[in-house]
Parts: sequence; structure tokens; C-alpha cells
Amino acid sequence: MNQEETLTRGLKNRHVQLIAIGGAIGTGLFLGAGKSIQLAGPSILFAYTITGIILFFIMRALGEILLSNLNYHSFVDFVQDYLGDLTAFVTGWTYWFCWISIAMADLTAIGLYMQFWFPAVPQWMPGLIAVVILLIMNLATVKLFGEMEFWFALIKIIAILALIIVGIYMIVKGFSTDAGTASFSNLWEHGGMFPHGMYGFVLSFQMVVFAFVGIELVGLTAGETEDPENVLPKAINNIPLRVFIFYIGALLVIISIYPWNAVNPSKSPFVQVFLAAGIAAASGIVNFVVLTSAASACNSAIFSTSRMVFSLAKDHYAPVSFSRLNRKKVPSNALYFSIVVILIAVLLNYVMPEGVFTLITSISTVCFIFIWAVIVLSHLKYRRTRPELARKNKFKLPLYPFSNYLILVFLVFVLVVLGLADDTRIALFITPVWFILIVAAYYIRNKKIQSEI
Repeated sequence: MNQEETLTRGLKNRHVQLIAIGGAIGTGLFLGAGKSIQLAGPSILFAYTITGIILFFIMRALGEILLSNLNYHSFVDFVQDYLGDLTAFVTGWTYWFCWISIAMADLTAIGLYMQFWFPAVPQWMPGLIAVVILLIMNLATVKLFGEMEFWFALIKIIAILALIIVGIYMIVKGFSTDAGTASFSNLWEHGGMFPHGMYGFVLSFQMVVFAFVGIELVGLTAGETEDPENVLPKAINNIPLRVFIFYIGALLVIISIYPWNAVNPSKSPFVQVFLAAGIAAASGIVNFVVLTSAASACNSAIFSTSRMVFSLAKDHYAPVSFSRLNRKKVPSNALYFSIVVILIAVLLNYVMPEGVFTLITSISTVCFIFIWAVIVLSHLKYRRTRPELARKNKFKLPLYPFSNYLILVFLVFVLVVLGLADDTRIALFITPVWFILIVAAYYIRNKKIQSEI
């Protein structure tokens, strides 16, 4: 029985569109924007534009391969076809690890955000409660996962649009803030667009790229989407517009109201803008938004890791029991396995509430760069070896093969940037250990299979 016969196609167009938006809007925009603005100044707008274009090309490459064969339901399927068994095994388990680490970081974030309202609650407890709720909902149906992501993403969208509308009103009216008058001239009047030169601009890419982590999740929904040939192209083609509105639009408004050197890097710039507009509950509102954003990321992690383990099991890269579905057509065993690993985060929050998570997210970023590179390399191989499929495919990667090589150069550039910063450099030394372990696991698995023949 293949995946198409087992996984139910329960995700509707509105679910996939909002999952695509949610994947393109990270918690980093709400909390990390202040730090990135301080680092790059107004040139952060260029960093988001460049990264958005590159990620759009990656998603077009992913969409083209998935639509070339509707039996492909995950990266593992087409990577196995085009780059071989070993690369498929490493890619599948690395993607699983990426989302496991994101879930761990977001469970920690949920605990911290809840302490805003309930300071006496231990940091580990909200994360445990969140995992139990999300597990119950994910065990129900894929449609319920889609509904949760729909509403989680909608909350983020409303918050950003509210910021943009309030911000434009303040700029047009020339609002006075503690940092001066709200005006578009703040973009260039405080040291120019590149106040820290090219070095500050280059360093900002480490946070900008991490803000886009998870954008490829919409590709993983292909196997459970009602009409993938129409829904996926629409979701992917709208990415540039979403990046322009939600990232560049929001940051443009923030820097116009508060000059880059007046933005507090340790606080959310969203709170600053809403407070300046006279909204006293700004801190609570933004805290609610980032709480739902963290819950959304954790929900996506539970969904994606369970589907990836299911896919790995179907290809005999994981125990066969993980390929079993419950009567709701949900891979429940794969789901339980991922939940148990994610729960390590709850234990870590109990034992050591501080530390380790900056490292985990840095390692995760390096691993996502690997995943994106594998997608692009698979696309190159697909175009070279299956030209007849490429000719029939209406959803093609623009500017092939130039765009493929442009993406790969950009990903190498980001790795170099990660090496420049003290808090992310260590990830470049630790991440190879993961790849060594997973390659070793592949050969141990092969040896075991051969001995049983």
C-alpha cells in the first residue's frame, strides 16, 4: 500500500494557504526584529528582500519536483530517486531533527511567555500542557491540524496588519514619540541605510534566514492536500507578496516610527509601536501573539516530524511499526515517537531552565541550510535526467539553472556568516557530528539488513 492510498487528503485550499503564510512568518519577526534592526539599521529591508527571493526560488524548485510526480509526498521520496539511498536517509532524519529542535525551543518559549501572566508557574509546566493538547488534536484528523494552523496563522496576520495600519496612520499624522517624529525620512536620516557598513548588513543574515525556517513545510502537506496541482502553485507563488507585506511592510513602518538607533534590541518593536499609539495593553497583546506563534511552530513540528518518520518507515529507513495509521488515517506510532523525543525539552526545562537552546536553534539553522541545498541539488538532477517530465510540468523554477547555482552560493554565504558570530560559530563545529552519526546509522542499518538476508 503506497502513501497516496494511506494518507487522507484532508487539507483544503484555505488550510494550505494559511500554513504557507504561517511558515513564512516566524516568531523572530515579533521578538528578534529589534536585534536585527540594531545590527543592520534600515538595510535590514534589503536583507529580507534578498532572502525572500532566494527562498521563493527554493520553494519553486520544491514545487516543480513535487508536481512532476504526485506520488511524491516528502523530500525523502524524490531525494531517493535523484540523489540516492544514503542522501535520502540523511535528509529524512536531518529534517526530523530540525523540527524536533524547533519544537524544543518553542516549548521553552511557551513556558517563558506564560510567565508574563503567571510568574509563579514553573517554566516546564506550560510546555508539558501544550504538548498534551497538541498531541490529542494531531491524533484526531489532519483536517484538525489544518484548522489549528489556520487560526494560529490568522492571529499572526491580524497582529502584523494592525501594526502596519496603526503605523501608517502615525506616520501620516506625524506622531511625536520619545525618539522624535514618525516619518519615512527616519529611514535615511540617522547614518544612512547602512549605518554599520556592509559588516552589520552581512551579520544580519543569520537572524533573517532563521526567521524563514519552516517555509518549506507547505511542501510536506502535498500528500494530504485535496487538490495539490492547483493549491501548491498558488501557495508558493504568493510567497513574494507575503514577504513584502508581512516582513518588509512591518519593518518599514517600525523604522519610520522609531529610527533604527531608538529601537530597543531586547524588546519587541511591536510593543514599542503599540505603546506609542496609546494602546496600554500592548505588551499583553504582543505576548499573546508570540505565544500563539510558538504554539503554531510546535504544532507544525509535531505534524512534520510524524509525517517524516512515517515516510522514512515506508522506505524502510525507520522501524516498520512507524508506518502504521490509526483509523483516522493519522500515523499515530510515528506521532508518539516524535512526541517522546520532544518531551526531552520539558525535562531540560525542569533540570536546567537556561542555556542550550541558542545552540540547538543554531544547529537547526545549519541543518535547514542542508535541507534547502538538497532540494536544489535534487531539482538540478531532475531537470538533467528527466527532461520529458520537465517539458510537461507547467510549474517550473524560473531562470533554471542560474537560479539553482545562485541559491547554492547564497547558502554557502549564510554558513560563512554563521561562522562570523560567536554565538553561532560553535554550531558549525557541532553539526558535523550529527551527520557523522546519521551516516554511521545508515551503514549499521544496511549491515543488519544484509545479515538478515
